[in-house]
Amino acid sequence: MLRTEMKPLALGAGLLAALFVAPALAAARQLPAETSIPVTLETTVSSATSRPEDRVDAKVRADVLSGGKVVIPAGSEVRGHVISVRRSGKVKGRAYVSLSFNELVANGKTYRIATRRIGVQAPPSHGRDAKIIGGGAGAGAVVGAIVDGKGGAAKGALVGAGAGTGAVLATRGKEVTLPSGSRWRVRLVKPLEID
Repeated sequence: MLRTEMKPLALGAGLLAALFVAPALAAARQLPAETSIPVTLETTVSSATSRPEDRVDAKVRADVLSGGKVVIPAGSEVRGHVISVRRSGKVKGRAYVSLSFNELVANGKTYRIATRRIGVQAPPSHGRDAKIIGGGAGAGAVVGAIVDGKGGAAKGALVGAGAGTGAVLATRGKEVTLPSGSRWRVRLVKPLEID
């Protein structure tokens, strides 16, 4: 008789547990890895002024959906930091900056996230350097020709090219800046569960 009395009790406990667990599972929403989150930077990041570990803040600019339901509402905060910075060199070496996000604040709760790094490198400045050197040589040739004829033109071109080369050696290339207000897409590396 003890066995028959136990079955209803076990069945009742199982139903009671299901009533509490089912809504919690239904309320959790998940985004798979590689989900793209559209953000707008609220912090300016620059290869000229930023340092590794500087904080970077952004806002989610559009609802992120999964299964037709909003998982991350627009206006949620995304927080991260600068990972690496390289200033532009004077002769070689292009500027570079990278950042990543590791926190999401949605509906008043903070979640740990893992995202792909955003990295931007400055364009090469070879063409600009050649124009400066060539412009210096051309200007030197004109001045030399006016002062001393043909021989002066050749000497002036050499002096002008030297001055142009000096200008290139003294000047850094372009820096990289990701301004506040710029729009980016952040990709999740791992799935994210929001409750």
